[in-house]
Amino acid sequence: MNYDLLINFIKEHYPENRDGIIALHEPILDGKEKEYLIDCIDTGYVSTVGAYVTKFEDQLKKVTGSQYAVAMVNGTCALHIALMISGVTENTEVIVQPLTFIATCNAVKYAGAYPVFVDVDLNTMGMCPKALRRFLEMETEEREGKRFNKKTNRLISACVPMHVFGHACDIKEISKICSEHNIPLIEDAAEAIGSYSDNKHLGTFGQIGMLSFNGNKTITCGGGGALITDDESLAQKARHLSTTARISEGFEFTHDAIGYNYRLTNVNAAIGCAQLERLEEFIKVKRHMAKAYEAFISDLDGLQFMTEPQNTKSNYWFNTVKMANRKSRDELLERAQKNNIQCRPVWKLMPDMPMYKSCEHDGYANASELYERLVNVPSSANAILNK
Repeated sequence: MNYDLLINFIKEHYPENRDGIIALHEPILDGKEKEYLIDCIDTGYVSTVGAYVTKFEDQLKKVTGSQYAVAMVNGTCALHIALMISGVTENTEVIVQPLTFIATCNAVKYAGAYPVFVDVDLNTMGMCPKALRRFLEMETEEREGKRFNKKTNRLISACVPMHVFGHACDIKEISKICSEHNIPLIEDAAEAIGSYSDNKHLGTFGQIGMLSFNGNKTITCGGGGALITDDESLAQKARHLSTTARISEGFEFTHDAIGYNYRLTNVNAAIGCAQLERLEEFIKVKRHMAKAYEAFISDLDGLQFMTEPQNTKSNYWFNTVKMANRKSRDELLERAQKNNIQCRPVWKLMPDMPMYKSCEHDGYANASELYERLVNVPSSANAILNK
């Protein structure tokens, strides 16, 4: 393949940053971010108490359609709390997917549980419902209404599918399977702000969802994350645990549990508020570029653009190309690097990490194929359109 065709396409549609690099995904901070930050400084509300934290949560509820949103310092913390309040405890097991960011598995370990890996779907890149059902029916059994791993005798305490690069996994079928087997469903929607399945925002199919607002996400707080849910009791527990489990008793500092200092600061929330005001604008540009990539790549032999699954709407956080094989993947990555264009392979698969090598898995053949072939290409919302 002549990789220069794709390289030139990227150069035509994305500007270089101040370092002369076309970034994979960079934040756009030319809205009201400075205005809101100055307001934080002028009022003195720069920590976890302030109007922007509440405003940010209200905006998230409106965007996602959730009844409750609890803002936290990052998505990993939000997932950690989500697992804890869902009943994930030490020596239980949580079903996750091998193709995900490391934070998904780390949060499971923070809760003292063990990740169990079931394969992903080749088209959605997210958890495969068939693999999930196969694992539950062959490797687990019901005991008093709960599912237990027949090999380890551990309780299956949760299932955490992840929506990869903003594309929806088959969350409706996964939700159905989890409901049939009485397993709490927690959605890792870290990359999926503004993404939908059947007009329902991702992160709202399970009892809890979480979002991330890291610096490279569709919108950012610098850091930042949030837990979303329709369950008032769970939202109250999340807010309590993420603010050090403090109870107001007059002058006393009283805490009724081991809590965590996970609350988002007003400064970060101020940036997030300004970013959320432009979410629709950003996604419109990103979807436009995704269509441009798809049309261009359709004429190139050996390449496939990863498109949104049927009946979904993706934010196209990361535009993703499937190469013919590992060799062509690496050739494109090397060619892009020489042209100062940031591209990257997908994450190394979780069961291949040293700390997760001993975890149970199903062979993850699909995830292995995707790891060998996928490349993320520039996806920022500052794309130069109509070229």
